[in-house]
Amino acid sequence: MTVLEGLAAGTIDLAFRRWSKQNVRQGDVMRLEAGVIEVGSVETVDPAAITDADARRSGADSANAVRGTLRGPADAPVYRIHLRYLGPDPRRALSAEAELSEKDFEAVRERLSRMDRRRPWTHETLRIIAGNPGRRAQELADLLGREKETLKVDIRKLKNLGLTLSLEVGYRISPRGAAYLRLSEDPDRTR
Repeated sequence: MTVLEGLAAGTIDLAFRRWSKQNVRQGDVMRLEAGVIEVGSVETVDPAAITDADARRSGADSANAVRGTLRGPADAPVYRIHLRYLGPDPRRALSAEAELSEKDFEAVRERLSRMDRRRPWTHETLRIIAGNPGRRAQELADLLGREKETLKVDIRKLKNLGLTLSLEVGYRISPRGAAYLRLSEDPDRTR
């Protein structure tokens, strides 16, 4: 069972990280592949104080295994992070929609139009992702003539609408994104 599956199943509710500066705060909500996770308490701990029971709650076999996975500078603090599974990521069900009603199509089109107000980018980005599944952000940025980091932010906006999916490496268009492109590029469609 992976850590993400353990979070969803409720068998994992802790994480340990070594960071130079704290990267999460109590109350933060993260959307992960496994679902929506809320950060509970965050506290610094002495790595030597991590118990085998703590390790199992983090998905590891032993405290030594947890200590062996800690990355970062040896003098950086170690954080014990309590996690709570809130439910499945709603973007997952949304992205699986292979057919769009007229109302849904218009809602997506309006949202993308608002994103395009300062500079048009949404349609071309969707087309490039659709034509290049599994490409890394840098490769897509090169194809689009854009900077990688701003493109990644924009792709997350498209993912939030259920139009793209993140892969282990790169991205691909979702069924919902493909349906939107198909409808938006239909020459017989009245606009």
